[in-house]
Amino acid sequence: MQRVIERILNLLAFLLTAGRPVTADEIRHTVAGYGQEGDEAFRRTFERDKDLLRSLGIPLRLAFTDRWEVEQGYLVPKEEYALEDPGLTDEERTALWLATQVVRIGGLASEPAALFKLGGAPPAGSGEPVGADLGSAPADLPLLFTAVTEAREVGFTYLGKRRRVRPYGLAHRRGHWYVVGPQAGEAAVRTFRVDRGEGLQLGSRPGAFSRPADFRAADAVPEAPWEAGEAEIEVTVRFDASVAWWARRQLTAAADVVEEPAGSLLVRLPVAALGPFIGWMIGFEDAAEVLAPVEVRRQLLAHVGAP
Repeated sequence: MQRVIERILNLLAFLLTAGRPVTADEIRHTVAGYGQEGDEAFRRTFERDKDLLRSLGIPLRLAFTDRWEVEQGYLVPKEEYALEDPGLTDEERTALWLATQVVRIGGLASEPAALFKLGGAPPAGSGEPVGADLGSAPADLPLLFTAVTEAREVGFTYLGKRRRVRPYGLAHRRGHWYVVGPQAGEAAVRTFRVDRGEGLQLGSRPGAFSRPADFRAADAVPEAPWEAGEAEIEVTVRFDASVAWWARRQLTAAADVVEEPAGSLLVRLPVAALGPFIGWMIGFEDAAEVLAPVEVRRQLLAHVGAP
């Protein structure tokens, strides 16, 4: 699907920038994605792409390539494709630019083409805003989406064990995708991080299960990465007063927080995934100390190379 999208975007960009009708042969040898060896393969692909463009409401037209009207080519008339100038002010265009840049998928900024159709880029000096990276989509995500929509069981290896799961839904949190649902033979809903699974296989039978009517995948995903896992460890951490405000913002409702007289925080929190927890602790450097259990403290010190 990603290749199809890229090829369609390349085709549209070529048609919009050519400024004249272009023949199918020109498209075949110019637009990236039409590298088929045979004429028939190209014809089938190009016909599908034309239908897709038109289904998206893009005015793909045929016109003669020269004054002798011998050969026809394809074009997208700019007057039919472009939006009317809405007359946005510089401040309004800057606000739109900010809105398109704030959320990033896969670490990439939003494509600016739509903004250009609304009056162009913002004035110089608008800067690069801070964005939220939603993470790139794992390769297995389309297959999992199919499993969810068709109620098919899935099998995959997770943390060294082969699982068979009834995927009730998918959810995204803090840059990662999660598949949510009970394992076969169990009633408890579990959460599995998609990029940690291996060898995904889609069940052959659609309608293999029914999800609860009031089920929401987002409600089943733990709020913090270290809460999504199989371990059940209560960890005690002391955060210095200098980072207490930042730690409090990242703690979830599952944490038991006690504010000490000097402004530091004594926190007891459940940890189900030790790796993400240790990664979180490293970010506080020496302003956070794991007090218990001893084994978790040892693993953190070993990870940072401390004696």
